[in-house]
Amino acid sequence: MKTSIIVQNLKCGGCASTITNKLSEISNVSDIEIDVETNKVTFTFQDETDAIAVKDKLKRIGYPSVEEENSLTSKAKSFVSCATGKFSN
Repeated sequence: MKTSIIVQNLKCGGCASTITNKLSEISNVSDIEIDVETNKVTFTFQDETDAIAVKDKLKRIGYPSVEEENSLTSKAKSFVSCATGKFSN
């Protein structure tokens, strides 16, 4: 199955790189696409628990979905994730 999540704090290619790397670590998740313009993370998964794992991972690294609170902590985490993504390229 394929789905998309609209996230907050997605600003650039560094963010996209970090998100792709982190989501690639989740079993049964593949075909990860990041659209920085629309803040959309699209991926293929096998069952609902995989999709929930993606949403949880995004929140933990600072990119909560648009339905969730975007706390100062989330913003700070996304800043660090973004910088990490820029330097790992």
